[in-house]
Parts: sequence; C-alpha cells; structure tokens
Amino acid sequence: MGKLRLDVLDQDGDLLVDACANLIVTAFADPVRYDKQRVVAELTQRDPAYYRRFFIAMEAGEVVGIGGIKAADWASNTHLLYLSAVRPDRRGKGIGRALIQARLDWLKQHFPHGRVLVSTQRTKRYRELGFKDIRGSHLAGRHLMLLRFK
Repeated sequence: MGKLRLDVLDQDGDLLVDACANLIVTAFADPVRYDKQRVVAELTQRDPAYYRRFFIAMEAGEVVGIGGIKAADWASNTHLLYLSAVRPDRRGKGIGRALIQARLDWLKQHFPHGRVLVSTQRTKRYRELGFKDIRGSHLAGRHLMLLRFK
C-alpha cells in the first residue's frame, strides 16, 4: 500500500465527499441512521455558530478512513468525535488511531481548554490516549468516554 496522508476534507470536493459518504455508509451498515443522503448532508453542512471538521486518511489517492469532530451545541467547551470509519481491508494498521490523534491535535491548536466526548465500542485505543469511561454510560455495547484538555 501507499504512504498514509491525513488531510482536512474539502467540503466542496464532490468526489471526495462521495467517497467519504460511501465509506461511512458501508462501515456503519445502518441504512436508517446512516443513509447516504444524511451522511452527505452532515459532511457538507456549514454552520457559522458551530464548527465541524472531517479529517480523511488517504493512500494512493483513495480514501481509507475518515473521522469527524464538531462542537457540541449543548455544552460550552465540549467537542464530539463522530462518524469515524476505516475501510475494512485497512483496519488494524493504525489509521483509526492516526485520525483520532489528528483531531485531538487540531483541537489543542484551536482551543485553550475543553473536553472531548466519544461513544465507542473500542475503548482500549481511547484509554491509551487519555480518555476515561463515564461511569454508568455503558449501553448496548458502547461506552461514553471523556478526555479533558488544557
């Protein structure tokens, strides 16, 4: 495989947005919550009051992973990691971890302090990055995890 490159998703790049939406729809395999039209709308939405960024991982010109981060509109200084997906044939290669780290690095460059929330089934990688389980939040195989930064 080629060298991994991480970039911020160009929301105006129709081909990239389409490739990212296809990756997310396939990864989540939940046509009710993650239908392609809804995912494309999320990837391209611009809200001046609340930021959102998507980081993409590319190898040999193909999207192999994506991860989003956005402001929580219901709590100040709170950020959400969401819509994280890695192509099945590229899992286990550190791409997911690299996307998490890219989003955390971006946050720390743009905000002096805050907290990050993520809902995940895979707690090990988040614990290794300093996230803590929120007590009593385990539901349907998912954990709500929190990282505070300053």
